[in-house]
Amino acid sequence: MGEPDRIRVMAVDDHEIFRGGIRFMMLAFDDIELVAEAHDGAEALQLCGQVHPDVVLMDIMMSAMDGIEATKEIRQRYPGVQVLALTSFYDRDLVKRAMQAGAIGYLLKGIPKDKLAEAIRSAHACQPTLAMEALEALVQASDSSHKVGGDLSQREREVLQYLAEGLSNAEIADRLVVSLGAAKYHVGNILSKLGVTNRTEAVAVALQHDLVSRP
Repeated sequence: MGEPDRIRVMAVDDHEIFRGGIRFMMLAFDDIELVAEAHDGAEALQLCGQVHPDVVLMDIMMSAMDGIEATKEIRQRYPGVQVLALTSFYDRDLVKRAMQAGAIGYLLKGIPKDKLAEAIRSAHACQPTLAMEALEALVQASDSSHKVGGDLSQREREVLQYLAEGLSNAEIADRLVVSLGAAKYHVGNILSKLGVTNRTEAVAVALQHDLVSRP
């Protein structure tokens, strides 16, 4: 048998030194391969169509096209590509905007290489990874006037668990033996009740409030 395919990663940052650090860190892992580097969001968007990465490590604050806009464009054009926001500082508004743009994770630069590798593997498996600061920001932004998740039905809690496990809507529909439309309806209700805008935020809030078991 041949070796399993490695996870293809692209690093996007306007600092050459940081990209060099990522390049060096990736050499430590047999299952991860750095296939491209970009100095801003515009170049990242162009390279996505050429090198087809599985996961993009995206700096948020860059000149030209910033990481938020680039994340949104990448997720729209290449929905199979997961984006991990990787930035040097924590800002509550940036966390929300990155998640709304479609990032599956929000990490701070300086993360140990083993933790970064774990985050890349999780992103490739469609499982969110957020720094504790990001989790706190999402929770603080949610409505604190009622118990978070208290109005979820039993079926919605079941669907939420599947979201935490990284299942797609089609896979959830298969598990529940319902139509794809019904699965999408449940997911929509969950997002509305948790006061979030996408699946990544929903899972982050659910994990923080023990609404699901960690996968």
